[in-house]
Amino acid sequence: MNKLDTSLVLSSLKKQGYELSESATDADVVLLNTCSVRENAERRVFSHLGHLKHIKETRPNLIVVVFGCMAQRLGSELLEHRAVDIVAGPGQIPQIPELIKQSLETKGQSVAVTEKIRQGLEENQSKMLENFETENEGDDSQIPGQGFIRAMRGCNKFCTYCIVPYVRGPEVSRPVSAIIEQARNMANEGIKQITILGQTINLYRHEETGKVYTLAELLHEISKVDGIEWVRFITSHPAEFEDSVLYAIAENPKICPYLHIPAQSGSNEILKQMNRNYTVEHYTALLERARNIVPGISISSDFIVGFPGETDEDFRLTAELIKKARFKNSFIFKYSQRPGTTAEKRLEDSVPEEIKQQRNLELLEIQNEICAEDSRKLLNQQVRVLVEGLSRKPHVNSAEFMNNPQLIGRTSNDYIVVFNGPASLAGNFATVKVTRTTGLTMFGELIYGD
Repeated sequence: MNKLDTSLVLSSLKKQGYELSESATDADVVLLNTCSVRENAERRVFSHLGHLKHIKETRPNLIVVVFGCMAQRLGSELLEHRAVDIVAGPGQIPQIPELIKQSLETKGQSVAVTEKIRQGLEENQSKMLENFETENEGDDSQIPGQGFIRAMRGCNKFCTYCIVPYVRGPEVSRPVSAIIEQARNMANEGIKQITILGQTINLYRHEETGKVYTLAELLHEISKVDGIEWVRFITSHPAEFEDSVLYAIAENPKICPYLHIPAQSGSNEILKQMNRNYTVEHYTALLERARNIVPGISISSDFIVGFPGETDEDFRLTAELIKKARFKNSFIFKYSQRPGTTAEKRLEDSVPEEIKQQRNLELLEIQNEICAEDSRKLLNQQVRVLVEGLSRKPHVNSAEFMNNPQLIGRTSNDYIVVFNGPASLAGNFATVKVTRTTGLTMFGELIYGD
């Protein structure tokens, strides 16, 4: 979601004549897009601001913009930092180019956030944001061949640990027609895969031309766009997950057989304290239905360790869930209190940091073993991947591959495959034979490019 916001703002600034600078020391304007989901993310922002403060001592005309969730949470407090000139919340990103223009002219500070975020955006702000989304499909910094479209804003779930409802506002589904228009524009620009985004994307629902569209119908509509070959969606919430989404995946080869559906804990007591509104039994039954309806589907999850009151037994149950569910991947985080959330107000952060770290590492070890075992099943098989570009860790001896660089691609069910091939394959499909596997990555040989 934040990467999409960054892309939209960058696109709008390029239309205003701005160009990307190689470093902050050479820039006229520096923008920091912020996240408030975890404490460490906000710490990094203040670290960057400390660096920018030193730059502004010798370049006082530098404009620094802080936008996104942290900007919405702290508002004018951020202006107390000597580096900050402009603060803009997620709902005010369309105003950023004009705010920068004003600041360059007047050298003044400004704040643009939603005062009563849970009441949602005012109608004029909502229209401005909708137009901004439609007019700025992104920029060339995105992964070649891939595009991202926001289908929903906000969240109404109020998990006790989560700050998103307080910084992104209430749940709002965007019009199907606007989403399809963006998909067509992206396809015309050579985009082959679209990922639609939402905090609880499976709850997408929008009435248009007398019809109520759900996520399953939205996925089918996007897949009809000429040029779009793969459609993905993230993130799903286990409560109220409709099987129609699973049948859509099973019936439509363009919809990728991949489901990211965070469990967060394997303990019913902890899930209750988190206000997740489902049980472990409900969650595992959903996974079973998914695998029965869509054979071969990949499922990934999120987990929080060290939630207030988490006992050794609660943690054991979480480890057992990971072993039983055999996720394709799990993203595991240590609990950190977020200001204003129910957990911060009512629950003591009782689990020591060293215990959180130990549990985090233990779950990662369990998940990595599962990944390694499951990846080996693809050894010597041919897989189709969408090539994302150059690998970050290129092969040390590319001469044996006729000087072709090492590329990274991803299968429809989200397996990462690294192989050598011509750089021109970026943004296109390729067929690769898997020759070696590790926990999270497979290595292969290029058979042919589409």
